Amino acid sequence: MSPAAPVLAVDIGGTKVDAAVVTADGEVLRASVARRPTGRDTPREGIAANIRAAAVEALAAVPDVRVAAIGVGSAGPVDLPARSVSPLNLPQAAGLAIDEVLGGLVDGPISLALDGTCIALAEHWRGALVGAENAMAIVVSTGVGGGLILGGRPISGASGNAGHLGQTFVRTIDGDAVAATLEAVAAGPGSVAWARAQGWVGETGLDLAASYRAGDEVAVAAVRRSATAVGQAIAAAATLCDLEAVAIAGGFSHVADDYVARVAEAAAAASVHAYARRCRVVPSGLDGDGPLLGAAALALRA
Repeated sequence: MSPAAPVLAVDIGGTKVDAAVVTADGEVLRASVARRPTGRDTPREGIAANIRAAAVEALAAVPDVRVAAIGVGSAGPVDLPARSVSPLNLPQAAGLAIDEVLGGLVDGPISLALDGTCIALAEHWRGALVGAENAMAIVVSTGVGGGLILGGRPISGASGNAGHLGQTFVRTIDGDAVAATLEAVAAGPGSVAWARAQGWVGETGLDLAASYRAGDEVAVAAVRRSATAVGQAIAAAATLCDLEAVAIAGGFSHVADDYVARVAEAAAAASVHAYARRCRVVPSGLDGDGPLLGAAALALRA
């Protein structure tokens, strides 16, 4: 593939699929950006049709651009040997074969990766992890995802799910007797549910952010609980993989202006070794195009 050839980037999530044509220097061609719904209740054939429709629309919007490859990032888990995806929030799409969905659209390869891997690639290419040879990207949103860069290269693991930090366990937090995954404790829905169980009367992550800014004690505790859990998970990852930096993205990471700082403090407190405490915890250096840039980076590496 010519290094100057644009690629088609596709990002498959639990509520939507985005597609766009991206140049080799990381420019998302705005005219090509297309979106279709997915969703838990969408039938399998509808999900497949909407993924392809978004891709077709993106390509059709820039007919004079020669697209040389396709990069696909998907919510996990993925199965790279089978070239299929089984997003937890799309149970009816379990085992969806990407080549069958997107085959024939371009005269070039289709590359697939976990969405967390794609975010790590994007941060390493054009975001907060530029220049870091050993790093991780984490997305804290309705779930918690992650991806690893080790030795300057993305790490996918045996099935493609390396870096899936959200399904790891964190230690007991603030007297909470229920051992839980990072995602259950730290993501937006879990944090809102915990706050409501403590008597808070809001309903959404945006409500929680407003209550945090107003100094509501329960909202502050919920945000601290989330940030502490993420910090503990980062400490474990930094210890295991000897990381230089971790970039934090995702909507819930904006629940408080000092959320990333709280995560960094918790990571340092939970790290036993000095090398793990040296791991920098930084906010994402990307905007909302991050997932598409990551999928594009994947295709450009093919």
